[in-house]
Amino acid sequence: MADVLPALDRSWRSPAAIRLAGLAVTAVYGVFIVWVYAVQPRSLREVRGGVAASIGVYRIDTAAFDEGLRYFRTDRFAEARRAFARADPAQRDSRTQYYIAYAFFREGWGRVYADDALYRQAEVALQRALAAAPDGVVRVDDPDLALKSSDEMAEALARGLRRDVSDLNPLSMLEKRP
Repeated sequence: MADVLPALDRSWRSPAAIRLAGLAVTAVYGVFIVWVYAVQPRSLREVRGGVAASIGVYRIDTAAFDEGLRYFRTDRFAEARRAFARADPAQRDSRTQYYIAYAFFREGWGRVYADDALYRQAEVALQRALAAAPDGVVRVDDPDLALKSSDEMAEALARGLRRDVSDLNPLSMLEKRP
């Protein structure tokens, strides 16, 4: 047994093994650089979440997500967005990003006019949700939501940002909140 260990020790020092290990490390580093260039994460959290998502082990923080839902259902949209952002720091969960978009949408919706800045932020969050969705469409089965899919929300956002004669209709003040 004593003779086997020195033989193993010498085999790892051979020039071929060192070159092979160097090649493997270089290849992994190259793949990482290409991934960072393609995804362009803005923070270390996004890098960690992106790597976890690419190998299939990414999970959201369910406690923070539930807290965000509680805030969302009581119309505390800024707090809800912060809780949802804590739940999905890498912005890789389509459902969480959909709720962030919906929070911007509901906060921007008004009986008399729509807040264009919040609607544009909702569009950006909706694009993140669509990018994270495996089939390109987000569907949420929440009885409290009027808009159950990303297609419905995209159309509602487009209508809210469009300026035309129907904006002067006084009956639009009687519309239900989405």
